[in-house]
Amino acid sequence: MDKLAVPANTIAVIQKYNFTFQKRYGQNFLVDPRVTARIVEESGVGPEDTVLEIGPGIGTLTQYLAEAARSVVAVEIDRSLLPILEETLAGYDNVTVLCGDILKMNLPELAETYNGGKPLKVVANLPYYITTPIVMELFESGAPVSSVTVMVQKEVAQRMQASPGGKEYGALTLAVQYYASARIVANVPPNCFIPRPDVGSAVIRLDVQEGVSCPGTDKKALFAVIRAAFAQRRKTLANCLKNAPELPYTREDVTAALQQMGLPETIRGEALSLEQFARLTRLLTLQR
Repeated sequence: MDKLAVPANTIAVIQKYNFTFQKRYGQNFLVDPRVTARIVEESGVGPEDTVLEIGPGIGTLTQYLAEAARSVVAVEIDRSLLPILEETLAGYDNVTVLCGDILKMNLPELAETYNGGKPLKVVANLPYYITTPIVMELFESGAPVSSVTVMVQKEVAQRMQASPGGKEYGALTLAVQYYASARIVANVPPNCFIPRPDVGSAVIRLDVQEGVSCPGTDKKALFAVIRAAFAQRRKTLANCLKNAPELPYTREDVTAALQQMGLPETIRGEALSLEQFARLTRLLTLQR
């Protein structure tokens, strides 16, 4: 089978099967072999790895992954793509295609079945409308995952990698960076896809290292503080935490903790690093 990461080959397959793009699945197929090869290269996938691919589409990226990895498990939600994948991946005996919704699958069980419980590498061109739920499910499911290399909307990638103080910095930044180190490895323009999306894209690599920068911090309490801190971005951190119904802290509690950290009581949540949020959470917990 000729490589699909070329517009003419992708169009030929689409026409042969009279395939109709489904907006509800956010389908945009890659048609640039340089980008496809770059994704695989940046993912670090090698002959010892088992890869989980989410949303293989017609198998464009899957072909490259199959040539680099020991095995590939590709999860596709659109049943109409299964006969296409059967043809486009016919030459790759190390690929398993599963039909289903990745958010409803038992990921630890999948890792056990297809990789003996050893860490998977996740590589995907994700549907942009559901990027965050998928990434967080990968982190929170308890499945062994060593890295996640995904194509996402450029704005979302910037939010994942953001530093304190910028407009992109927020609860998503901190959630992702709690679980992994984030690094944008490529920017991808709209003309690399069929159909062409309205936004720019980026490939981001997330190397999993859960809680490394927050030792001794209760995760549930930390995320409750973070969510409250960004619920009203224009308010001070003390006011945000005081007003959060799920938190038991008073303004005086927060002010006292900030003083211990050498931070002004007028500071906003967007100015604190993950490590600072972790310390703030520990101090607030001790006060209770």
